[in-house]
Amino acid sequence: MKVMARNFKEAVLNRRSYYSISNESPISDAQIQEIVEFAVKHVPSAFNSQSTRVVILLGENHKKVWNITKETLRKIVPAEAFGSTETKIDNCFASGYGTLLFYEDQEVVEELQKAFPGYSENFPVWSQQTAGMHQFAIWTMLEDTGFGATLQHYNPLIDAEVAQTWGINPNWKLIAQMPFGKPTQAPGEKEFKPINERVLTFK
Repeated sequence: MKVMARNFKEAVLNRRSYYSISNESPISDAQIQEIVEFAVKHVPSAFNSQSTRVVILLGENHKKVWNITKETLRKIVPAEAFGSTETKIDNCFASGYGTLLFYEDQEVVEELQKAFPGYSENFPVWSQQTAGMHQFAIWTMLEDTGFGATLQHYNPLIDAEVAQTWGINPNWKLIAQMPFGKPTQAPGEKEFKPINERVLTFK
């Protein structure tokens, strides 16, 4: 499997948001699943909670989640503004090869809260941090194989219908959606704030 062909710093540097993607794949479906399973197994989590869950949607299932999103938004977005919303969903997300749904298992979080009441308020925060690490790791590995991806957050608007459609455990909380596909355009320019305002070193 062609994963991490670049060194780690190169892979991090090249991970970007791609909003123009096609439904082609540079790797097999089995390799996509291997990337996700590798990250879910090895990315760290607070107290080794292993609370992250990922649903891989390919083919018609990928198209279905974006149709659900579109029809959900159609009910709440003013008609005169919906055209741009529909274009974005169709051309930036649904046009891709697949979508990953990132969840956090709230049963795991609640069990830790009961077991360690002194840290109770922290476990939901740490769960979100765990989710973010999984998203970043998978995003970077997908990009390194030749995919382009973005991270979207149409939750909680789509949560109930998505859960019903794919029989998702009710204890799983939807955190983000990651559509991916073969890039058809380069990502936009990225601006950086002064690094000396973001990193402090004391010797």
